[in-house]
Amino acid sequence: MQQPFELPEFYMPYPAKLNPHLEEARTHSKAWARAIGMLDVKQPESGTIIWDEATFDSMDYALLCAYTHPESPGSELDLITDWYVWVFFFDDHFYEMYKRTRDHAGAKEYLDRLPQFMPLTPADSPPEAVNAVERGLIDLWSRTVPSKSADWRQRFFESTRNLLAESAWELSNISDSRVPNPIEYIEMRRKVGGAPWSADLVEHSVAVEVPARIAATRPMRVLKDTFSDGVHLRNDIFSYQRETESEGELNNGVLVMERFLEVAPQEAANVVNDILTSRLHQFENTVLTELPLLFEEYHLNPDERQQVLTYVRGLQDWQSGGHEWHMRSSRYMNANVSKAPAIMSLVDGPTGLGTAAARLGLTGSAFGLRSRSYTHIPFQPVGPLKMPKIDMPFPARMSPHLNSARQHIKQWAAQMHMLDVLPGLPSFAIWTEEQLIAYDFALCAAGIHPDASSAQLDISTEWLTWGTYGDDFFPKVFGRTRDFAGAKLQRERLWLFLPLDRSSTTPPLNPLEMGLADLWRRTAEPMSTNARRQFQQSIQEMTGSWLWELANQIQNRVPDPVDYIEMRRKTFGADMTRSLSQIEVGDNLPAEIYGSRPMVNLANSACDYTGLTNDLFSYRKEIEFEGEIHNSVLVIQKFLNCSAQRALDMVNDLMTARMRQFQRIVTLELPALSDDFKLNVNQRNRLHQYVISLQDWMSGVLRWHEMCHRYPGFEDSASQSKKQFFVPTGLGTSAAKIRIFSGAMP
Repeated sequence: MQQPFELPEFYMPYPAKLNPHLEEARTHSKAWARAIGMLDVKQPESGTIIWDEATFDSMDYALLCAYTHPESPGSELDLITDWYVWVFFFDDHFYEMYKRTRDHAGAKEYLDRLPQFMPLTPADSPPEAVNAVERGLIDLWSRTVPSKSADWRQRFFESTRNLLAESAWELSNISDSRVPNPIEYIEMRRKVGGAPWSADLVEHSVAVEVPARIAATRPMRVLKDTFSDGVHLRNDIFSYQRETESEGELNNGVLVMERFLEVAPQEAANVVNDILTSRLHQFENTVLTELPLLFEEYHLNPDERQQVLTYVRGLQDWQSGGHEWHMRSSRYMNANVSKAPAIMSLVDGPTGLGTAAARLGLTGSAFGLRSRSYTHIPFQPVGPLKMPKIDMPFPARMSPHLNSARQHIKQWAAQMHMLDVLPGLPSFAIWTEEQLIAYDFALCAAGIHPDASSAQLDISTEWLTWGTYGDDFFPKVFGRTRDFAGAKLQRERLWLFLPLDRSSTTPPLNPLEMGLADLWRRTAEPMSTNARRQFQQSIQEMTGSWLWELANQIQNRVPDPVDYIEMRRKTFGADMTRSLSQIEVGDNLPAEIYGSRPMVNLANSACDYTGLTNDLFSYRKEIEFEGEIHNSVLVIQKFLNCSAQRALDMVNDLMTARMRQFQRIVTLELPALSDDFKLNVNQRNRLHQYVISLQDWMSGVLRWHEMCHRYPGFEDSASQSKKQFFVPTGLGTSAAKIRIFSGAMP
């Protein structure tokens, strides 16, 4: 069978190694699979055999685990191999039983049972197993969790549950003949693909644990996410032919890019490979630039630091080992790949069995990607460009209290001293009153919360004002001198003004602290403890994203596309605004509703739409006048090495795709979610109000961008009315700029 495309040149900077206990693992895993009932067993429902012995031998999962866990002792390699035999059998069994037959009801019943076979405490007994997947899970769980902490067990439980439960998402796409959009696919592939689960097993295989107090931090999350994306996108390239031609699969990254970009499979595969490369670059950047700061911030002792670095090495071993296995397994498209030893090149490194990952990866697209990320020249003219037509299906509404909010915000900002010169920095203020009026945050708030009372609209306007002031404050105060330590200290001080018990705080030292102290006291008072904690976290994440932006500015590094999209939700203040919306809706919806897949995807779609909206309108202001690097148009332009117009149009295409996903969730998934949770009439009305609040948010943000005078048009280079709030540009003036409006509401 002819391959649909040639395999691209993969970036793999880590040498692959092979575990010496491979043959023992092969023997053990086959005996275990047969004992569990995975080999040569007809399924009672269909009479089909999922795996026969020849199929099992050709896939060689022991080789996969010997490559991905090269330093594990023999007994540990046996356990890890059994886990991978089980997970691949689950995947093939689920396809045969439910994907092929489109049996949604049976799939739901089947998936809902599986978490019961993973008890978090010894006192909990699983039900009786009725198939090989359940029998295997009981055995593996009992052999795995006793040696690990409760924190690790919980993380591994969640990763395994996601791997199992989100298979229903794949089934839904296949049944609807729907290829997901790129942003949705990357996020969901992490769950259904199982690489976060693999990352947890790496901790087990190398006998370490990530300290619980740092497990949820950005650096550790990014390491797991970049590892996962690398594993999954590599698999998508190798499995494209089998999945699309034999299985009718629609959940494949190459197919996703093929449909989204409207290109041939070869070009789509090359783009996916570039995303894979960029994610590995992000992994490396996180290890080198973020882990050292994390170690100091959380005061990790030498043993804890060594455990984290051992875990990192384990993730690297998995990447290189997984690549080697894909080159050899009969499961994948690799017929034209040479597996014989070859002459070693000084540039490419050694080749041959066990060495495919040893090359330096300094040539080809990998080098071009890295070079473009670090060589952007700021303050370049961007036009002329044409703004694409933006899709907005929801009518914009406007609060009748707009004018009063406009008057109120001028008084409040003056009371918080936001228009004064900064203490200790007498040469400048962050904003003038003229700038504050031009920014018109009340207009934005009036569109986002059109049904708010006058008092509620004032609060919303104040939060938008404070968030944007802070986002301007950090680069102007700390960016000029690259004072990352000072910025980090300021961010830590902000936590002092977010007490959950609303107790008195230390005196504020500047307008940023003063505004937060005032807003938190008035906003948190009517909240429940749980809502207050969520709102506090959203503010902390937004302020943390300011440090991420500053770190990239110091490195002159245009962000990785996936990292940018996911951090954009924080720099835009999306979580904070969404928290305000949920507070207004109330707490009578089950907490599990907000954590469900449809609700998370709904909120993320809306977040991405609004953030990308801002990127379209602010592109010229940020790139040409401010020397900014955090804009999705620039990120895509650098990543694809394409024109600004092409990148602008592609950002609009992403917005349209996210809007279509939002509408699909509302129409198809939320009614099913309401039925699953047995919501009553009042709760369904509350859920509807939440959806309306997100629709108002998207339409209100778009209307604000269209009506305000903050953003110079792409063809209007001489417009002084729009350019008057920008500082001089050119040689020697980069430190003088004021980043007017990026982040909380860029």
